[in-house]
Amino acid sequence: MSSSRFRGRPSRRGFPWWLLVVAFVVVPILEIYVIIQVGQVIGAWWTILLLIADSIFGSWLVKHEGRRAWLALTTAIQSGRMPARELADGALILVGGTLMISPGFVTDVVGIVLILPFTRPLARRLLTRVVARRFAVVQYDARRPGPGPQGPVVRGEVVDE
Repeated sequence: MSSSRFRGRPSRRGFPWWLLVVAFVVVPILEIYVIIQVGQVIGAWWTILLLIADSIFGSWLVKHEGRRAWLALTTAIQSGRMPARELADGALILVGGTLMISPGFVTDVVGIVLILPFTRPLARRLLTRVVARRFAVVQYDARRPGPGPQGPVVRGEVVDE
C-alpha cells in the first residue's frame, strides 16, 4: 500500500522511473554501439567529423526554426490568440536542439524529427497525447444543477451597493 493512500489522500501517478534507466543507461549504450558501427564502416576520423558537422548543423537548425517559432509566438500573442501550438513548437525545438548538440547519431535523428517543420506536427500530436493523459481536465457547466467544483451551486443575486 502506498504511503499517500495510507494517509487518506488520493494517490497520484508517480514518476516513470524506467524513463531514467532508458535515458541514462539504454540510450548511451545504443549511441556507443551506433558510433562504433558507423566508425567501422567509414572510419574513426570521418565518424568524428560527421558528429561535429551534425552538431553544427543542429545548432544552425535550432537557430533558424527557433526564430520562426518565436515569430509565430509573438504573432499569436499580438493577435490575442492562445499560443498553445507555438509554445509546444518552442518546447519541441528546445528539446530537439539539446538532442542535436549532444554527441550521437540516435539522439540526432530524434532531434531532427522534433525540429524540422514537416515532422514536428507528429511530435506535437504525441506531446499533446502525453500531456492530456497526464492531466485530468474537468469541465463544469454552471447551468446544470448538482455539485460544482467545490460543492453545490447556490443560486442568488449579487447586489452592489
